[in-house]
Amino acid sequence: MQPLDVLKQYFGYASFRGKQEAIIEKVLAKKDCIALMPTGAGKSVCYQVPAMILPGLTLVISPLIALMKDQVDALNELGIPAAFLNSSQDISEQRHISDEVSKGRIKLLYVAPERLFGGTYPLLDLLATLNLSLVAVDEAHCVSQWGHDFRPEYLNLGKLRGIFPDTTFLALTATADPQTRADIASGLQLVQPEWFISSFDRPNITYRVGLRSDAFGKLLDFLSVRPRDSGIVYCLSRKSVEETAAKLQANGHEAVPYHAGLPREIRQANQEKFLRDEVRIIVATVAFGMGIDKSNVRFVVHTNMPQNIESYYQETGRAGRDGLPSEALLFYSIGDSITLSRMLETAEDPGYVRHMKAKLETMVRYCQSSECRRKFLLQYFGEAYPGECGNCDRCLQKNDKEDMTIYSQMLLSAVVRLEQKFGLGQVILVLKGSQSAKISGWQKELSVFGIGKDRPAEFWKSLGRQLIAEGYLIQEDPLRPIVKLSQMAWETLKKKDRIFLRMETAEMHPEERESEQDDKLLEKLKALRRSLARKQDVPPYIIFSDATLVGMAKKYPTSKQALLQIHGVGNQKLENYGDSFLKVIQHYLEENPSISGTGGPSMPPSPKRIGKQSNPSSINETLALLNRGNSLDEIVEKRGLARSTIEGHVVKLLASGESMPEDWLSDMQLQEIGDAATHLQTTLLNPLKAHFGEKYSYFELRVGVWAVKSRE
Repeated sequence: MQPLDVLKQYFGYASFRGKQEAIIEKVLAKKDCIALMPTGAGKSVCYQVPAMILPGLTLVISPLIALMKDQVDALNELGIPAAFLNSSQDISEQRHISDEVSKGRIKLLYVAPERLFGGTYPLLDLLATLNLSLVAVDEAHCVSQWGHDFRPEYLNLGKLRGIFPDTTFLALTATADPQTRADIASGLQLVQPEWFISSFDRPNITYRVGLRSDAFGKLLDFLSVRPRDSGIVYCLSRKSVEETAAKLQANGHEAVPYHAGLPREIRQANQEKFLRDEVRIIVATVAFGMGIDKSNVRFVVHTNMPQNIESYYQETGRAGRDGLPSEALLFYSIGDSITLSRMLETAEDPGYVRHMKAKLETMVRYCQSSECRRKFLLQYFGEAYPGECGNCDRCLQKNDKEDMTIYSQMLLSAVVRLEQKFGLGQVILVLKGSQSAKISGWQKELSVFGIGKDRPAEFWKSLGRQLIAEGYLIQEDPLRPIVKLSQMAWETLKKKDRIFLRMETAEMHPEERESEQDDKLLEKLKALRRSLARKQDVPPYIIFSDATLVGMAKKYPTSKQALLQIHGVGNQKLENYGDSFLKVIQHYLEENPSISGTGGPSMPPSPKRIGKQSNPSSINETLALLNRGNSLDEIVEKRGLARSTIEGHVVKLLASGESMPEDWLSDMQLQEIGDAATHLQTTLLNPLKAHFGEKYSYFELRVGVWAVKSRE
């Protein structure tokens, strides 16, 4: 059987992507290979397809039990005989699988590296009796002590090459800098390996970066326009994971926490809920996600800056594995770099500390850069990117600059008056005329003291960040927040030139675009998928990915032959599920006779209506106080909750019809916000916020926008 035949018959794909076919050809020719491919680019196909062609066993080495189970479940659904061996199984189950492997009934066997050399029954004894055709080492960057995710047990894998000299080896990773790439080849003792470095570009991901001030409010804003999307929210500490998850729950979002400090059974239960679409959001430390094969993650949010570009790239890469549009949102502050730097200093090896601090400095530069985010990331991985991507916050806001000359002069003057010896935070305290103990007596005597008190601190932080990004202010050491004027700033002040800056730090909303698929049909297909997944006791995406369901909701296939043409529908899945999905599509077409099946025109997306719904008890308490005539401030005080939490309750009450916009804003205010939305031709909050400035809060704008949409 040829590779393309395997791809179509088992996976339901009509063609290979990127370098997949070239890698498979070399593997079948018994050539050692190293493949660097971004998350979601289809690394697993590079060994799963050869496994069905080669005569013996393919051994897959992975550090993650969760990944093994997911991939084995998915392969078995495709009709490919696969199994895994790890510590989660009892002895009898492990013996059964070993027996099946010995009899040649298993084509792919997944194991952790520890299992090869350790334990009561080292796996090497079994492998020595088999025809081992291929060894695939996943997450191969773990072999490097300089990598961002070093695993000591990977150092033993080099021994395998000597034990099985005639077996082909394939190493795969999503991220690796030049040092790590060299370590992969030497650490695994590969024989003149063929290198395949795919483009690191993930064009379906929109990258956005914003300051962390009022991060939770911005997060709620971000989630408000993604009511059905599934996503991961990363936090730096276990405490912040639990606090963020609780606040999201209080605001009506389905969210569960995940971190190493939780009991194992709770961690596993929460992970399963997320994988099976029983909850939309998982809030986690970076301990979560490596190897999670959930294809329909629509967004990844970092509430703190990661330690390095590799970690950031790998974590954001968990969004959009199915190729559909997805978001990567990062909130950061200079304080993050200081915290992370101190964490690095606990390491004993000075060389390692220097190496990782250099990576941290690059991460800071990424956050503060004014250039295209995608270009920055790809250049870091050694890939040229001509032009700009048009799909990151920098590109989307490229021409949205304001004349900030007066305020910039005020901030730059304050830096000079403070003798260029302080960080941005101290400069802002002086501008605001703060009475904080941090302000020395001589600083209160400065001419700039208090001249910026009419603007909020968040405005000055945003301005300072933009002055750094545009090169007017310099932080010579990104890990120490002292700011100084650049030569360009001195010349600008001397010539009295105007200063134009982009003041929106991160647009939280996606561009409004018309849906190409029939959303009503898509929801029915997803409901069927959930039902089948529950019966099979597997995550829904293992039945079919979102991308496959979107294909059905675009083309309305009405026969098995037409369904087989949908990307992701192979022979086995057609046999298992074809009749069920065709029945739903056919019934839908009967209810909507204006639509033709198999390639007929898509219906225009129907307006979204949110009916009355049951509320969590916390929201009902807020409703009870509202019905007694309490104002927002009074409810906040009586409930003892954060204002953002109560505001979230109000938004949910608006959605359920149990509160009205007129409860919160006057007719004049609602009219003014409505007129602005009409003039700007948008109901997105950030453009409206930029229009009104401090006149209306995000909450008030959210209420005003709800009123506009309810009239449509």
